[in-house]
Amino acid sequence: MTTLVLASQSPARLSTLRNAGIEPVVIVSGVDEDQLRGQEPEQLALNLSTLKAHAVAERDDVPEGALVLGCDSVLKFKGEALGKPHSPEVATQRWRAMRGRSGRLITGHTLIDTASRKMTRETCETVVHFAEVSDAEIEAYVATGEPLEVAGAFTVDGIGGAFIWKIEGDFHNVVGLSLPALRRMVIKLGHRWNDLWNVQPD
Repeated sequence: MTTLVLASQSPARLSTLRNAGIEPVVIVSGVDEDQLRGQEPEQLALNLSTLKAHAVAERDDVPEGALVLGCDSVLKFKGEALGKPHSPEVATQRWRAMRGRSGRLITGHTLIDTASRKMTRETCETVVHFAEVSDAEIEAYVATGEPLEVAGAFTVDGIGGAFIWKIEGDFHNVVGLSLPALRRMVIKLGHRWNDLWNVQPD
């Protein structure tokens, strides 16, 4: 059995892992996501994921021999990297710009083996097509608070799911963690994917 540590407070990432048979140890990195600026979206997502993974891997309370996973997602829209809007005003502006258009949800993944100190990184990209939502729908959605603290101001697995009419690529990547990518990374570090399974089916 191999222990996976999730360096994230994201409920969506935790749920994704649980549904895949993995109950990770959650240790929030505390990394300031606004510290990296002026980078291309792909590089930003990857570098933030690495900062998070390293911040947690260096802690004393990480289980011995664990794999530490850091993730970060950004929406690439019109060439810009859109992270969490944080305010209703910004979320509303973004949705008015995004509706009827498409963007690329990019998630950076960094996995560190605390036993060997080896690290592997991977970036995944999924095209997200947004519905032609009305001003009233945008206002109502922003009022729920859901889009304020998620990359790109939307979720595909929550209230915002009705406003995403199509995705091209890995669904889980849009949620914030690509399971196929994580499996490849686990194997690359010399572990077996099924050794992470520690959740019994209902």
